[in-house]
Amino acid sequence: MPSYTAPVDDMMFLFEKLRDNKNYNELEKYKEVSPDLVKDILEEAAKINQNLILPLAKVGDENPAVLENGVVRTPPGYKEAYQKYIEDGWTSLSCDPKYGGQGMPKTVSAFFDEMLSSASLSFKLYSELSIGAYNCINHHASDEIKNKYLPKIVEGKWSGTMCLTEPVCGTDLGLLKTKAEKQTDGTYKISGQKIFITSGDQDLTENIIHLVIARATDSPAGTKGISLFLVPKFAVNEDGSIGSRNGISTGSIESKMGIKGSATCVLNFDEATGYIIGKKDKGLSAMFTMMNLERIVVGIQGLGISEIAYQNSLAYAKERKQGKTNNTKSTNGADFIIEHPDIRKSLLNMKSIIEGERALCFWLSQQTEVSLNHPDEKIRQEASDYVSLMTPVVKSLFTDLGMEITNDAMQIHGGYGYTKDQGIEQLYRDNRITPIYEGTNSVQAADLVFRKLSNKNGNIINKFLDLIKNETNSSNEKIKPFIKEFTHYLNILAKFSEWINEKAKSDKDDVSAAANDYLKTLGFVSVAYAWIKVLEVSFKDYNENKNFYEDKINTAKFYFEKVLPRAEQHYKTAISGSSNIMNFKFN
Repeated sequence: MPSYTAPVDDMMFLFEKLRDNKNYNELEKYKEVSPDLVKDILEEAAKINQNLILPLAKVGDENPAVLENGVVRTPPGYKEAYQKYIEDGWTSLSCDPKYGGQGMPKTVSAFFDEMLSSASLSFKLYSELSIGAYNCINHHASDEIKNKYLPKIVEGKWSGTMCLTEPVCGTDLGLLKTKAEKQTDGTYKISGQKIFITSGDQDLTENIIHLVIARATDSPAGTKGISLFLVPKFAVNEDGSIGSRNGISTGSIESKMGIKGSATCVLNFDEATGYIIGKKDKGLSAMFTMMNLERIVVGIQGLGISEIAYQNSLAYAKERKQGKTNNTKSTNGADFIIEHPDIRKSLLNMKSIIEGERALCFWLSQQTEVSLNHPDEKIRQEASDYVSLMTPVVKSLFTDLGMEITNDAMQIHGGYGYTKDQGIEQLYRDNRITPIYEGTNSVQAADLVFRKLSNKNGNIINKFLDLIKNETNSSNEKIKPFIKEFTHYLNILAKFSEWINEKAKSDKDDVSAAANDYLKTLGFVSVAYAWIKVLEVSFKDYNENKNFYEDKINTAKFYFEKVLPRAEQHYKTAISGSSNIMNFKFN
């Protein structure tokens, strides 16, 4: 089983030193969220993840969730761990105190999400979708529904799901067949089948609150006729108690490559009673409140799995002897593999990507809170635009690089990595879903280039580039070589953005073929931007903690020399166009 130590020191460094968003620091509701309080939270979070949840990863992989006589059974130990988990209040961490939450900002809860992803992604998924459902209900439901359902979801006694996919439609939701027939009392009868529903059924909570997209019988075809419904597994009585079973049954649990402890279900809705959330025929916009936040969290899943893969690779490289280096330190036998240049390169590649991603995610967490809570509407909208721009980047880049990192971790472990004993191959398998679910990474890339680069509020990418230029205009001589290098890639991103905008007018195939390359160029440059912010602090406060900041500076140096050049490679590949791709004759 892999070992894991939560990177609390690095997280606290970000919270103390990079909480530099002026608009975020103006939010009154978080004025009392001090570094001391956050440190206490993260240290307790580290304990529960390292001691209680981490062992569940192997248990869930070897004893998957099963469906027995219509009842889903979670892996051994999940029930007891979940009870402790909700008793300690972890489901309520970022929720509104009005419904029993602790009211912590995403600058804190994102760190917890990362820890939980490192410890056991399968276990995490049972509560993760609940928070997504909470956010959606909180933003779009009536006060009556909020008061009836949210306190139990926040407490963790009830869970939530997101029911979109059907046998006939995945990404193209306009094809859905699930129907909703309105009743005289204002409720709807929901009928249809949903597949690939994460945590669709389980034995951990008293009730499950499904958020289901369906088409009312009098609504138009396509995405314009989709509404969102709250459909509980068990009816909820007026006094809040649980009533009779609703018309929902579990058809099967998918047999999967990874995250085997998570019940991914086929759900059948047979005239199940549902309650409309938000406006009729506006269900997708309501559901996207849940989906967009979930996409960022999926990116954090990739980050969390990358972190535990790196930690175990580093530990293994320090204890495994194999071969001799050019400057061998061994007088009898072999050197530790960490002395080999290629192994050191792989480890530094992991480390520089992980720490850069964590810093970028912290920046995005501040923007998210500003977009939700700042009193100035203009400032809220600008932050929302930045969040919209970076959501597909975080979701896709972090998960794709998570695959690279877990692959390299297996390679460092050699044959032992390929066996189940070390647990490294499980990290690879568990992470493999992250580039797929919540919209595949190619869908994210298409969304970025066709929808996110510009919108009704103007050219968002140019605003983002201007923001970066303003914030990386440092007078510190030590950081200027990094900024000079960074400026080169910033100019490449600007040229690439112009190319995309021009091609969108004349040849959309060129844009489609370049979408993934563009996303990665934007992603690598954005991570470099986060590293510039880290370097600014590292040079300024160097004497406060020389070992810590020296490590940061050298890790950043590797990123700029060995990782960031990939941005230019993607640019050069993309601008060759799509003619050969589209004209190629497959036999």
